Amino acid sequence: MRISILSTLFFLSFLPGCTGQAKTKPETLYNEDFKWTITIPENFINVSPQEWAKMQDKGLDAVEKTFGEEVVNQSKVIFVFKNADFNYLEANYQLFNVETDGDYLESCKAVNEILFETFKTQMPNAKIDSISSIEKISNLDFQTFKMKIYFPNGMTMHSIMYSRLFEDREFSVNIMYVDERQGKRMIEAWTKSTFE
Repeated sequence: MRISILSTLFFLSFLPGCTGQAKTKPETLYNEDFKWTITIPENFINVSPQEWAKMQDKGLDAVEKTFGEEVVNQSKVIFVFKNADFNYLEANYQLFNVETDGDYLESCKAVNEILFETFKTQMPNAKIDSISSIEKISNLDFQTFKMKIYFPNGMTMHSIMYSRLFEDREFSVNIMYVDERQGKRMIEAWTKSTFE
């Protein structure tokens, strides 16, 4: 099974405990590959590649248990920032060849279904709402998949994936949060980001 976007699934591992919040200034980043500029909000810290890889592995395991198939994650992380434990802003890309990978919109739909089914299977007591749409960011259309997950303990998690093809590369931004204020800040940073 080939899945193009897996970052959201690390929430299935729910890290125990809470970490403190570092005080940082807003940071403007430029990615040459996609000619993309984004300003990371203040008080978000960079997540190390090692920490992120551990979280992704737990998400991959959840998908494999749900579908009984091996998952190949070929995404390359551009960055990951977090605020406290459950508020993440992540960007990645991977190669996508329509000749071998098939229709891009069909692939997006399949990934959305896999994410939804994995959460539903791994968290049977949670209520999940989801919606797919197209949103414009810097005048570019992005396939968007939003999930809102209501847990029995009263916690609500939001997951938003934005994806599009840039020639033969799929570019994705994932926003995951439980704190509404931090979610709003990440969404604002993303929607105000620019592509040349």
